[in-house]
Amino acid sequence: MKKITLITVLSIALIMFLFQALPALTIKIGSIAPDRSPWDKGLEELSREWEKITNGLVKLKIYPGGIAGSEEDMIRKMRVGILGGAGLTNMGMTHIYPDIFVLNLPFQFTSEEEFEYVLKKMRSQFEKGIEEKGYKLVIWTIAGWVNFFTKNPVFFPKGLRKHKISFSTGMPKMEQAWKRTGFQVIPNDLKDMLMALQSGMVNAFYLPPLIAGSGQYFPLAPNMCSLKVAPIIGGIVITTRMWNRIPSQYREPMLAVTHKLSDSLSIRIKKLEKETLEVMKEHGLVINQVPPDAVVKWRAAPAKGVEYLVGKAFSKEIYDQIQQHLRDFRKMHGDQNTK
Repeated sequence: MKKITLITVLSIALIMFLFQALPALTIKIGSIAPDRSPWDKGLEELSREWEKITNGLVKLKIYPGGIAGSEEDMIRKMRVGILGGAGLTNMGMTHIYPDIFVLNLPFQFTSEEEFEYVLKKMRSQFEKGIEEKGYKLVIWTIAGWVNFFTKNPVFFPKGLRKHKISFSTGMPKMEQAWKRTGFQVIPNDLKDMLMALQSGMVNAFYLPPLIAGSGQYFPLAPNMCSLKVAPIIGGIVITTRMWNRIPSQYREPMLAVTHKLSDSLSIRIKKLEKETLEVMKEHGLVINQVPPDAVVKWRAAPAKGVEYLVGKAFSKEIYDQIQQHLRDFRKMHGDQNTK
């Protein structure tokens, strides 16, 4: 009996020793989200929760505000192991899985309800595609919508065509698509956009209001077109090799926490965007309401560009699936304009 008890005690001691011997896993996460923004705070919250779930085994070291570089830079750093993960928008994710590009098409979605319906239908397919590229998608949520900000008021597409639009570098296919629709786009990094606006190199841009406000870009293009252009998705990816280093018993509880965080982030972002718009209006922002007869023209404006992108920037199969889901939704709920 004493021998059995001794063996039991020794076994427990050995298990405890082995558990304690597991080295802490620090995952370096890069993000372009500004310090103290909802996304940055969300990452800090995620770090605390994961550390709690894993009894201190998994920790996140966060590099906010573009410290780790642009989204493309962060993806390169993940590939070589400098970063273990990154917070990305859907534009950044296209560098991992190009078919996500289809979600960026201008005026494709006319309401948040439409977008959420389509994303729910396509999510597992997108996640699988990302995982096949060597990444685990742990959070994916809507992070607002993009609007056009211009020097002069714009109500119709022809008004926007008179402006020089700041456009992200490194996206030649999208650049060609814009040009085919008759718009003037000037490739320009976000970090250089303020200087470009001040010099007159560009006099328009399209960004979520939160970034237009926090970056102080809107005073130089103080007219916001009310029509939403496209949704922005915020996501956190972790390299598969890093994810696989986390003991399997912790992964499901860790993902459960991220799903809750995803929902709360979406609510926080909507609230903050509303508050930000009010502050921007107090400092000179004018929101130009698009008349009903202009909506059809806006939705038709990107047609030639979309035709060019199908099969080049993303697969025709994915595009056709999205369009079918949109038809299904509109058949059930009607085709409503973006609010």
